[in-house]
Amino acid sequence: MSRRAELVESSSRNGNSGGQSLVEDLGIQRSICGYCKSTTRPSIAHGFLAYSLRIDDYQDLLDRGWRRSGKLLYKPEMERTCCPSYTIRLKVDAFVPTKEKKRVQRRIQRYLDGTYDGSRTVGNIQKEDNINSIRSSSSMENMFATIEVPETSASGKASCNTGNSKTVEVDGTAEIISSKIDDAVKVCVEIGKSPADINFPRAAVKKVTADMKKKLKGVCRDLEYTSSISFQIAAIVKRKLVIENTKSACDILLEVEGHKETSLDVSPIVIAEKLASKLEMYEGLFGLHVKACNGHLNFMSLNGPENSVQNFHGEAFPVKERDILSSRKTGGDCKRDKAFDNNTKCQHHEKHKLEIRMKRSVFDREEFALYKKYQVRVHNDKPEEVHKSDYIRFLVESPLIFVPPGNDNLTPSCGFGSFHQQYLIDGKLVAVGVVDILPRCLSSKYMFWDPDLAFLSLGKYSALEEIKWVQEAQKHCPTLQYYYLGYYIHSCPKMRYKAAYHPSELLCPVRYQWIPFQVAKPVLDKTAYTCLSDFCGDAKPLLNPAGEMHDSTGLDDQEMENDLEFRDGDFVEFKSSGSIDDSMDVEYGTETPAGDFDTDDISGVLIQLNNLRFRYKDLKAFRFMDSLAGDLRKYVKIVGPELSERIAYHLG
Repeated sequence: MSRRAELVESSSRNGNSGGQSLVEDLGIQRSICGYCKSTTRPSIAHGFLAYSLRIDDYQDLLDRGWRRSGKLLYKPEMERTCCPSYTIRLKVDAFVPTKEKKRVQRRIQRYLDGTYDGSRTVGNIQKEDNINSIRSSSSMENMFATIEVPETSASGKASCNTGNSKTVEVDGTAEIISSKIDDAVKVCVEIGKSPADINFPRAAVKKVTADMKKKLKGVCRDLEYTSSISFQIAAIVKRKLVIENTKSACDILLEVEGHKETSLDVSPIVIAEKLASKLEMYEGLFGLHVKACNGHLNFMSLNGPENSVQNFHGEAFPVKERDILSSRKTGGDCKRDKAFDNNTKCQHHEKHKLEIRMKRSVFDREEFALYKKYQVRVHNDKPEEVHKSDYIRFLVESPLIFVPPGNDNLTPSCGFGSFHQQYLIDGKLVAVGVVDILPRCLSSKYMFWDPDLAFLSLGKYSALEEIKWVQEAQKHCPTLQYYYLGYYIHSCPKMRYKAAYHPSELLCPVRYQWIPFQVAKPVLDKTAYTCLSDFCGDAKPLLNPAGEMHDSTGLDDQEMENDLEFRDGDFVEFKSSGSIDDSMDVEYGTETPAGDFDTDDISGVLIQLNNLRFRYKDLKAFRFMDSLAGDLRKYVKIVGPELSERIAYHLG
């Protein structure tokens, strides 16, 4: 048999058939880091161009620290790059959502139910998130701040003797609520474009004590605070109308979704309803549910079972028809009840329908239009800089070989491969999550959404939905257990939000073992790069007194609000194979490989040459293979011996 025939036969034996993985080595390259923007120390990574990739091969590459951007595979050179990037994943069965995550779910549900109009802008959200969240138990009795104030004389004037001072307790929660009511009044005035000719009083907020609840029958047991500011506003507006015969100020407070009463009939009930609708956006801030009841603004504990709140899975709890503040009803009270019912209907906006669907990764004009809008509005790109070709190369093209669903309970209903998870509200595309579905995980790659709906925090919501998808798919495909969030960079504060998805694990860059984040965090606080598995030990996640996970990332809500801007950061630009930076002097023997394998043994490396596949041992007799031995040893080093025998190394 001729040597040519022997090689062809060898190629057939070694898997020269369709559906096999094939990569071209692009070598080492350095570039300006997209995270730290350092000009002195570059970002360094090794890259492959993947022509085709089996899903099990890519799963194993992920578990060795690789990621993909389109058809480009890349892995940071952890010891040398400016920002060491650790692969991070979450075991979905153990996922513990934080209060902030639950709040996102409730916000979306209120929007869909028509009880939240979503009138906030990105700036409003960031302003709200800047305020420290004040949370406590359902009794709210520990929320007090102590301040020093001058002692007052019998006449009520402050004493000039600053030495005579006394300590008084000020309810911090009541102060926050009062401030937010004042803000809501200002918003109502601004919307009505009324001249600022009325000075409304500052809202007084009273804590409803246990003794008050006993005296007043019919009061909801979860009622914590109340304010009668609506009656004061109504009286001032009526007085203004009588004196100046004007209705501009009245119109401001009576315009409730197109409903108006007569100008001289200024109802505290209507005013309270209008203010309550504006205060809904702050429910998560001070941990209370606001309701307008017969002209009063009542604030009830979110922990109460009788409040209309949503749990993490969107299930609604029952709610009383109404909570009243007065203990008796007169004829006027009955009229107010009717007005309350009518105005409550007016407060509900149109309901919305959310549809989430998984589709194969193909170019879609509507998706590209949304992507361009997102890049321009969120990332401040110029419209002419957002190209269709770049979008396709980055987010549409994929080397993953699609595996259709089967009846063997080994594949999810959509199959394995690259997908776009679309989010549609009332039939309109509002968000797209680019994901890879693999044998053991859903790998989140990129997310873009409609900037007009920034107030819904669609980035966080989509992450929760992707986790939920894995949880559901696991019922039919037991091997699906993890949610991969890409790279975690401890030295980049805005990337740390990923660790807020508890309990997460980081991949050791040396032994490729998964290390609990709680173990890795104190180590990474001291050094950006290390062998994490050296510090592996028994570690229990930190719990707060309520039994919920602490957000140990050190980020506030404002920083976490920008999660999607960095969820899409796993992207490295590589030049063509002919432009590799050969000046990079990389020593491949400095790290300990995962397992005790000999990188000098390259006999089993799979090679594709002229559309035929061979093992290195079948080609090493040829002289041209001598110069490739060094490159193949590096190849075995970075992908491991098993993958080097499954993924074909392209030689042309």
